[in-house]
Amino acid sequence: MAKTKLGKKVPIVELVLTGERTANLADYRGRPLVLYFYPKASTPGCTQEGLDFSAAIAKFRRQSCAILGASRDSLKAQENFKAKQGFPFDLVADPDEVLCETFDVIKLKNMYGKQVRGIERSTFLIDPDGVLREEWRGVKVKGHVEQVLDAVKALNK
Repeated sequence: MAKTKLGKKVPIVELVLTGERTANLADYRGRPLVLYFYPKASTPGCTQEGLDFSAAIAKFRRQSCAILGASRDSLKAQENFKAKQGFPFDLVADPDEVLCETFDVIKLKNMYGKQVRGIERSTFLIDPDGVLREEWRGVKVKGHVEQVLDAVKALNK
């Protein structure tokens, strides 16, 4: 599977979305797309990040920007997470890690003294032509959505 690179078109990857729908990254061409990866549905940091994107959804929509959240969780876990939090955007279930591998977000992490594979919280901004324009890795949740929104606005100028 091809990996993403800044300034290059992102590979076409099939997506399993909440609402039991499928799509691929090419379906979002024609407008900016924010694709953010989080470690695990319904955990505190991941919930806060989703709520921050939700709170700013009108500002992103004014920029004609779509948002997708993605993790390795099952579709059922993603459906429950979206419903419980009322997220106004779709979540991607990627239990086979195809999307995660494409964006190279799986990293070794230390958890309770053990090395485990997990998602490094990351966000990607894809332009209307499908080109990766910005990436944020090792994201800290606080203030992150504002940074992403500023980048979307700059992209649209």
